[in-house]
Amino acid sequence: MMALKFLLPTPAASVIFLLFSCSLFVGSAPSDSVTDHEALMSFKSLVSDPSGSLASWNQSSSYCNWKGVSCNNGTRRVIGIDLQGLQLKGPVTSSIGNISFLEFLYLQNNKFSGSLTENIGGLSRLKFLNLSSNAIGGAIPMNITKCSSLEVIDLTDNEVTGTIPPELDRLYHLKVLNLAHNNLSGIIPPALGNLSSLTTLNLGTNSLHGPISEVLSRLRNLQHLQISSNSLSGSVPTSLYNMSSISTFALASNQLWGEIPADIGFTMPKMLSFHNCFNKFTGTIPPSLHNLTKIQSIRMSHNLLRGAVPGGLERLADLVFYNIGFNHLINSKEKGLSLLKSLTNATKLENLAIDGNLFEGEIPASVGNLSRQLAKLYMGGNMISGWIPAEIGQLKSLTLLNLSHNSMEGNMPPEIGGLPKLQALILAGNKFSGEIPTSIGNLTKLSKLDLSVNNFMGVIPFSFRNFGSLQSFDVSKNNLNGSIPEEIFQLPSLSLLLNLSQNSLTGKLPVSIGSLANVAVIDISRNHLSGEIPDSIQNCKSLQGLLLNGNALSGGIPKSLSQLKGLQYLDLSSNDLSGAIPVQLGLLNDLQLLNLSFNNLEGEVPNSGVFLEFNRIDLEGNDRVCGGPKVLMLPACHSHVHPKRRTLALKLGIALASFAIIFILLSCAWLVLSSGKKIQPAIKSVHSFKGQHQMITYHEILALTSNFSLENLLGSGSFGSVFRGVLGDGTAVATKVIDLQRHGAATSFAAECEALRGIRHRNLIKLITACSGINFKNEDFKALVYEYMVNGNLEQWLYPDSNHGRGDKAALGLLSRLNIAIDVACALDYLHHDSVTPVVHCDLKPSNVLLDDDMTAKVGDFGLARLLDEGSLVNQLSTGGLKGSIGYIAPEYGMGGKPTTQGDVYSYGILLLELFTGKRPTHEIFSADLNLQKWVRERIPGNIMEIVQDEVRMSVIRCGEIAIQEQQIACLIAVIEVALSCAVECAHDRMTMRMILPKLKRIRDSLA
Repeated sequence: MMALKFLLPTPAASVIFLLFSCSLFVGSAPSDSVTDHEALMSFKSLVSDPSGSLASWNQSSSYCNWKGVSCNNGTRRVIGIDLQGLQLKGPVTSSIGNISFLEFLYLQNNKFSGSLTENIGGLSRLKFLNLSSNAIGGAIPMNITKCSSLEVIDLTDNEVTGTIPPELDRLYHLKVLNLAHNNLSGIIPPALGNLSSLTTLNLGTNSLHGPISEVLSRLRNLQHLQISSNSLSGSVPTSLYNMSSISTFALASNQLWGEIPADIGFTMPKMLSFHNCFNKFTGTIPPSLHNLTKIQSIRMSHNLLRGAVPGGLERLADLVFYNIGFNHLINSKEKGLSLLKSLTNATKLENLAIDGNLFEGEIPASVGNLSRQLAKLYMGGNMISGWIPAEIGQLKSLTLLNLSHNSMEGNMPPEIGGLPKLQALILAGNKFSGEIPTSIGNLTKLSKLDLSVNNFMGVIPFSFRNFGSLQSFDVSKNNLNGSIPEEIFQLPSLSLLLNLSQNSLTGKLPVSIGSLANVAVIDISRNHLSGEIPDSIQNCKSLQGLLLNGNALSGGIPKSLSQLKGLQYLDLSSNDLSGAIPVQLGLLNDLQLLNLSFNNLEGEVPNSGVFLEFNRIDLEGNDRVCGGPKVLMLPACHSHVHPKRRTLALKLGIALASFAIIFILLSCAWLVLSSGKKIQPAIKSVHSFKGQHQMITYHEILALTSNFSLENLLGSGSFGSVFRGVLGDGTAVATKVIDLQRHGAATSFAAECEALRGIRHRNLIKLITACSGINFKNEDFKALVYEYMVNGNLEQWLYPDSNHGRGDKAALGLLSRLNIAIDVACALDYLHHDSVTPVVHCDLKPSNVLLDDDMTAKVGDFGLARLLDEGSLVNQLSTGGLKGSIGYIAPEYGMGGKPTTQGDVYSYGILLLELFTGKRPTHEIFSADLNLQKWVRERIPGNIMEIVQDEVRMSVIRCGEIAIQEQQIACLIAVIEVALSCAVECAHDRMTMRMILPKLKRIRDSLA
């Protein structure tokens, strides 16, 4: 170019230079455009777009006009992508790293998964990166440090693992680092203290541990420090309390200790939120904290703070949250609850919690002058006395009022019925008296009413029929009388508890009790009810506990109780019930405790189910019962039999004799055949289904799987593939096609047939039919047809990333997982103890736990099962080698031990640990010196919230009431302890499933 300029006159040289420059520009633009276009199309090709949001991304228009794409007006290069909240699913493809002019990338609130690409390091101009609220996993890529222009990194609410790279301190322009709600571990790198531009550091809800480095105090521009819900320990460096720029200082839910500096209100003058709850802080509440007149949120609950609440609350006009519950705080009787009067200036206050302390005195009338925005008022668990002031009815925004477990007395003011938004009214454990005001029936949004352990008298108001949203109703341990209003039994939403026990209620149980189709527990014990138990009780299909003891009920025990398949506790003791004990009660597989003591029952005791275990049945005080299992040690029944019973016994004897003859003949035939020719075990097992199921042909299998279409393929396992299909009657099924070319497949088929042919349980996968024939190639063909489980298997819910995003982990909170654990325990308890021949599953793991449409768990895949009968077909075919899957196999199996029920208990313990921690036993962190059990054992009980999966942790944190959080944490510890006791090395030290199951159910009951 310089040569041209000197050879030609200056004007000509200029013209040629400009033309040549333009030609270069025109020639290079298509190349840059192609790069951006190809990168965007590559991104789209791997993304699922259910709502069609990317329909404009096509060849017919310029990419600068595509939805969510921003271009530079001059160069036409892509500088921004904004696709937030479009429900897009797929990986963040590496092609994004080729859009070299990109300045902002907003993909938050979608369903992107996979790891963050290392190729992101090519985006040197990138300033804003927001991938929050997705399902992105893997470690933070080191190449992100090459994005030297980055100002914002937001990966909140994903599944990012590994540690926080110290090299992030190379991002000198970084202002916001938001890595909250992930699975990060390790320490907080001191190197982050070099990010001098940082204004927001949010590392909350991870698994970070170790002390807080004082180097973080170098961040002189930091405004928001959020490191709550980790496992940080030690004292807080004093220098952190001197960060004058801080407005959010959140250290909650860690293991931090020490005292809060007395001058905190002066050294942190801009602070708006101070959260240190759920730690071990001692000392007193610094008076200077109440000098922060702009502060909005103070949360110091669940610590070891003592002393009185300092003055100055009247200065906090902007306060929204004030929670000092569950400490050792006191007040003087002279001042009473003056802090309530001080808070009347806080006109924005929404949540006030002073529960679980040592406060005394009466609630002043000024409580009615608290903020009109006040939604939750926690004052329970103190020593508060006196009456409830009528002025409390002025708090029209209240959704929760908890005054439980104090020493309050007097009548309940009818003004409480004027709180239109109230959802929870908890007054239990006081000395309230008088009648329950009918105005309470105006609380149509009430979901929980607990008036238990008081002195209320009179009748249950008919106005309670207006509770259209009530889920839990407890008025137990009062002095209520009269009959139970039928309307109580017609509350449509009652699903958790109806507790009317220990009152003086009279009359009969209305037939309308059958309208409570969704309630879990009904307790009307220790009243004065009479009459018979209505058969309509069978309509309470969700019932788990029924307690009617201590009344004057008469008549027989309804056989209809056998329709309550989920019933676990039944107490009919201390009544006037008569007649025989229905044999149908022995068919209730979930029944754990049955108390029929002190009635007038007679006749033979059933010989099945709960009656087989001495410690689960109480028949004391029924002198005319006889027979039954030997463990009950009852007298033998008399020989004289009623004519009708004699006829029935005769028919039964004939039937049994016929069965014995047929059995002998079949046994002889089998011996003759086996001595002459070896029978294929798989065919023999399949033929055992004749008379139970209509066999299915190869042609029918072809039809229902659409010729084994890949669209119907659900998955593949060790011995074949599973296809979705629909039978001719419309039944959805899953067909397991056995690959007979694989070693052991035929044996697996035989094992599954034999294990499943004689067992039936609601928590075992149902085998509908089987196929054993030949295919079009004249080759052997075998298949098993099961009921179809619409919610897949447990593994897909625990690890949706590795299963094409199936499932929704957010749905598996604490209670959901506990229900699944109990379902699996019920299945194993049945297999080990209640099936005719005990069955050992031998391959219990999450992928073999299936979930139906209401999330009931069912154990499947009996391909490795063993019947504990030495003469059984499967044991004859038993092959050597380990019985199960790596990580779940009992230690004794590795040393050649035979399958036992205790081996299943070990596998169950591992599954239980995995269910709540979200850690596979084969996770990369485990080695010869560290396994899942040891990793968990070293961290409980103190670090229980560190080891559970995020969804469990968040379900506890979000549950609201602090007392409930504590209850759920105790439940978690109890479940983990059960799991560890199952997964001990020595088989003899393990509990049986019969011992494990009631323990888990009691733990679940504690959450009610």
